[in-house]
Amino acid sequence: MKRKGLLLALLCCVVALNAKVKLSALVGDNMVLQQQADVKVWGSAAPSATVRVTPSWDGKSYTCQADKAGHWLLTLKTPAGGYTPYEITFDDGENGEQTTLKNILIGEVWLASGQSNMEMPLKGFGGCCVKGGIDEAIAASDVKGVRMFNVARRQSYEPQTECSGRWMTTELVTDVMEFSATAWYFASSLSRALHLPVGIVNCSYGGSSIESWINRELLETYPDISLKPEDMEKILEWERPLLMYNGMLRSVENYTIKGIIWYQGETNVGHHEHYAQRMADMVKLWRKEWGLGDIPFYFVEIAPYDYDSAVQDEKAAYLREAQFKAQSLIPNSAMISTNDLAEPYERHNIHPGNKAPVGRRLSYLALNLTYGMKQIACFSPQYKAVEMEGNQAFISLDHIEMGICRNYDIRGFEIAGEDRVFYPADSVWVRWQTNHIVVSSEKVPRPVAVRYCFHDFQMGTMIGGNELPLIPFRTDNW
Repeated sequence: MKRKGLLLALLCCVVALNAKVKLSALVGDNMVLQQQADVKVWGSAAPSATVRVTPSWDGKSYTCQADKAGHWLLTLKTPAGGYTPYEITFDDGENGEQTTLKNILIGEVWLASGQSNMEMPLKGFGGCCVKGGIDEAIAASDVKGVRMFNVARRQSYEPQTECSGRWMTTELVTDVMEFSATAWYFASSLSRALHLPVGIVNCSYGGSSIESWINRELLETYPDISLKPEDMEKILEWERPLLMYNGMLRSVENYTIKGIIWYQGETNVGHHEHYAQRMADMVKLWRKEWGLGDIPFYFVEIAPYDYDSAVQDEKAAYLREAQFKAQSLIPNSAMISTNDLAEPYERHNIHPGNKAPVGRRLSYLALNLTYGMKQIACFSPQYKAVEMEGNQAFISLDHIEMGICRNYDIRGFEIAGEDRVFYPADSVWVRWQTNHIVVSSEKVPRPVAVRYCFHDFQMGTMIGGNELPLIPFRTDNW
């Protein structure tokens, strides 16, 4: 009888433990919730249990019922953002056990995704440093409101609903050193400008392709993609299609966000023909699954790097061109240029260390386009049209409201005649009256085409009056 009583007691304990409300890893201490929004919280409990959720910002209790498998999801209305820390209490109303989350802030929340240049932490990678990254991590405690959740790397053939990770704050230098550098500079810039907390859900995987972040249904419509396991196994592990979408992205889609920042493309160099459309497909898919409308999507042009494989050599310029084109296919999107952010010694470093301007330029897009701070110039000068007059090409640009901020030491232009042979321009000057760039070469008496930094690794020196670089371009379609 004693043994039966002990077993019954143990069974009751197990049932109680199973009945206790459990939360998604994303719903945790120190999280940042999107302000003035209907945000979702979710987890598991006993099958059909009534889950009660009480946030401290209004003291009201909200309830929902778990399904037969014990899964539940509930929507809360959040107040205006600020630095007041809140708590949220969860219980199932049956066993009396409660879970209370602490130190929750309300502010702006963004998803950061892509491959290694988004994943790269402030501490850097082995052999690849982040310029000033450690000093930035040490000083980060002065930026109280930035928090980050790094979604653990995972691949899966089947969609996953849970992830692992935790919300990190700026209180510990060791935590900040694990923050995505690009996302940190983006978030800290936003936080300072908006005087609000900013949370980042960092869902990145080094080496991943654009196809890695797209679902099975779309991938099956792409003729060059096979999802058969035996074919997938032949692909480099980090380049495989579908698996990051299933293993990582699906697990964070319930978390309410304001927008998305994206840094990816290096793995698709050499396969640029479909890139713009596939990026548009991906963004449309993500927006549909988040159900928040056409939320902002701001992304990074891949940096100069000397790709030297047979497939990739001198193809990066075409991938950048595809990225630029993607803006016209994706509503509420914009791209920043990184043409000026690599150093000559980084020719064979695919992770250039100067991440601060990358994140900050992304923040300029958000501050101007999303938050209405129109005084903050956010667009790089970009090619508009060309006219040929004798041996000179006259190039006009868009987004030069502040003019062109260079009339000497202008490098990066090439010019070609009907023979399609490009020569470096030996004369480049700016006609101040019209803001035309005038390009010529003694070797090209009758020019027909101009290119600017249209190579794997070439940095130009042309900048606009807003200090942003001219985006690489070509006037031909050869």
